[in-house]
Amino acid sequence: MPRLERHVPARKDAEEETIEAIETIQDYVSANLWAKTLVGLAGVLLLAWMANWLTKKLVVRPVTALIARTPLRNETHDVQSLVTHLANVVPAIIIMQGFGLIEGMPEKLVVVVAALANAFIIFTLARALCDLLELANDTYELKPEAASRPIKGYLQVGKILIYAAAVVLITATLIGESPVILLSGLGALAAVLMLVFRDTILSLVASVQLRSNDMLRVGDWIDMPQLNADGDVIDISLHTVKVQNFDKSVTTIPTHSLVSEAYRNWRFMREWGGRRIKRSLYVDQTTIDFVEHEDWERLRRFRLLQDYMARKEAELAEWNDANAKACGGEPVNKRRPTNIGTFRAYVRAYLSAHPRIADRGTLLVRQLEPSGQGLPLEIYCFTDTVAWDEYEGIQSDIFDHLLAIMPQFGLKLFQAPTGHDLRGIEWPRAQPAASREPATSAAN
Repeated sequence: MPRLERHVPARKDAEEETIEAIETIQDYVSANLWAKTLVGLAGVLLLAWMANWLTKKLVVRPVTALIARTPLRNETHDVQSLVTHLANVVPAIIIMQGFGLIEGMPEKLVVVVAALANAFIIFTLARALCDLLELANDTYELKPEAASRPIKGYLQVGKILIYAAAVVLITATLIGESPVILLSGLGALAAVLMLVFRDTILSLVASVQLRSNDMLRVGDWIDMPQLNADGDVIDISLHTVKVQNFDKSVTTIPTHSLVSEAYRNWRFMREWGGRRIKRSLYVDQTTIDFVEHEDWERLRRFRLLQDYMARKEAELAEWNDANAKACGGEPVNKRRPTNIGTFRAYVRAYLSAHPRIADRGTLLVRQLEPSGQGLPLEIYCFTDTVAWDEYEGIQSDIFDHLLAIMPQFGLKLFQAPTGHDLRGIEWPRAQPAASREPATSAAN
């Protein structure tokens, strides 16, 4: 008992000291207005932070988890962005209302904070509406008719109108004027702004279109001959797009030119994974002829031609037998294989069997319109790579082989006469001067 009596007063003394300390702090805060203001400010900010944390904890995560179980699971990011922007309104409202309740807070500061909070709320709601439009577009694209009737362009116009309205409302809130008065004043200023900021406005609109429609990215290979641009995009800014050409020079293109003028973007070719070969062999038309029986038999040693020759023989035999009476036994009236047709079949079979030619792309070997430079035989196919050096190597190997094999079919490549060809011609020699004496007249 004596020991207990010694400790009880000590505990009471500690409690009394704590109470006295709290009362001292309260008296100090009550006596000093700035301390009361500081405590109130800390309380409002803490309450706003807690409200923001609880809103995102209790709303954002459950909604995201719910969307993940719906057909919109691929658009979870859009839904999360929408809910997050709406959740940011709660702490802004708490700050706007709480600042007015803090004792000792300057009135001008309360007005400024309220204006800034209102501006933040307007901006956040505008972003939420744009997220809602984006979600609407993603939902619409799930429908089969979305491919033929897209609404993305209309929604982009809606986003522009939303942000324009938000800018007007935010400006009116910050300056403390009615939006109607602000709009009436902007009407008179619009013409001047259009003249002064013409290039900036065009570039801004072009940038929105380029990014919204995914028309251009850094790293894309573009070709714009009218501006001498042929290379990779290295920078995209508001006013200019820089292209590093393959000769390592840099071409600067106005951003709005990429919307108003035509250019070629090779990014989709790279994504597809193959590059096109489109080149012609110009055949000397004087070497085109029918294939005689001996030459036809000689061509049987070509492994790539065996299937074609079997089909062609059956086709020609069927037609000639059906029209034997009309042909009258004359070879000129019968159908016969030609060296150009056989060579065309060989080229197609060679490309089909080539290991570096993509089998998922178009493969054609066709004749174009004859001209003074011969008969163009165009090769149209795709390689299985987009690497420049590999592509050029594959293309060169193919034409090396075709140029070397053409004489086996009795064909020659057209080539304009050169000095060597002209030296091989035997020109008529001129008569000596003595042999060109005038005839003697009969009188002499």
